[in-house]
Amino acid sequence: MRPMEKLTLSKPATGLTMGILLCACALAQTANNWGGQLATLSQPRDYVQKRASSYDRTGGNDDYVKIAPGQTITLLDSPGPGNITHIWITIASAEKYHLKKLVLRMYWDDEVLPSAEAPVGDFFGLGLGEYFPFESVPLSVASDKALNCFFPMPFHKHARVTVTNDGTEIVDAFYFNIDYQALTHDLAAETLYFHAQYRQAAPARGWTKDWESNDAASITAKKNLDGANNYVWLDAAGQGHFVGVTMSVLQNQDGWWGEGDDMFFVDGEKLPSINGTGSEDYFLGAWDFGDQSFSYGFYGAPVKGPELAGSRSSVYRFHLDSPIPFTKNLKATIEHGHANHRSDNFFSVAYWYQKEPHSPFPPLPKAEDRIPRIYPVGGPGNAAK
Repeated sequence: MRPMEKLTLSKPATGLTMGILLCACALAQTANNWGGQLATLSQPRDYVQKRASSYDRTGGNDDYVKIAPGQTITLLDSPGPGNITHIWITIASAEKYHLKKLVLRMYWDDEVLPSAEAPVGDFFGLGLGEYFPFESVPLSVASDKALNCFFPMPFHKHARVTVTNDGTEIVDAFYFNIDYQALTHDLAAETLYFHAQYRQAAPARGWTKDWESNDAASITAKKNLDGANNYVWLDAAGQGHFVGVTMSVLQNQDGWWGEGDDMFFVDGEKLPSINGTGSEDYFLGAWDFGDQSFSYGFYGAPVKGPELAGSRSSVYRFHLDSPIPFTKNLKATIEHGHANHRSDNFFSVAYWYQKEPHSPFPPLPKAEDRIPRIYPVGGPGNAAK
């Protein structure tokens, strides 16, 4: 999407803005439809293009930085007004699960608490600490370790982006490019800020260990109308809109992990005004995703494992066609199994835009606790563990 279209994600989606957003997203979702973008290339731009990168300051070819254990490096530190349009990262590290141990943080306008905080891998949709290629509109991983983000990230006064090494080994080479626009005019006062929040439940404990199949009568008879004990993607306060989620699952139990419904509670609702029909349905697949992986512009399941304990899956859904607005608060959730009977491991990053200030994030789990592993929870495929 061209800069003007991308910026609309950070503005309240009403009136003309919504129309522009819908047109932009329709173009982006249609494969090989670049006519709209090409048609605007003759229009003047009112920004100065900038880049922050790891290029070798000596003029040599060592275009990377090393990151020692416990060290934090700054990728971008820029005054505003501006707009980050693209982030590219690739990493050479011998440490297993470095994607879970390196933490990306973003701060807008000199705030003390970050507006985005997630392990680097999870932020880019790689929630199980392993690389795999996929392509969506805002996030993609190119073959085979090139991490890309195209979410627009406008800032009024200042932007700071950092990475911290929570691992035990040095990162041998951390390459990055952050493309951003130094704007020649102030952003509109109503412009919203990009946010991203990591959460996990390892495990997301179900209400029973005594079951043999997802469709057992004792399971299907259970009711869940108010989302009690659902896995929470996001619990935000303020005014903004939700634009999507990436999620990875490591199964502790046999059977299909995705028997849960998504439930969105907007502005203090006791019952969800948006209620889905199944996990794979929310991620715009069907019937357990069949037997193959897929990735499209707005949705996908680029990793789809067998329905067995130890299986791994990664999924994503972006609401770029119609972000979910909230004026006071939003609680975005999904069941882990029907009425939360399953006890698998969930790892997720929610993406949204909102006015500042934002609510404090849950404490980031320690690096060792972020590593995917099977837990002894009982149930099919796990009773002996």
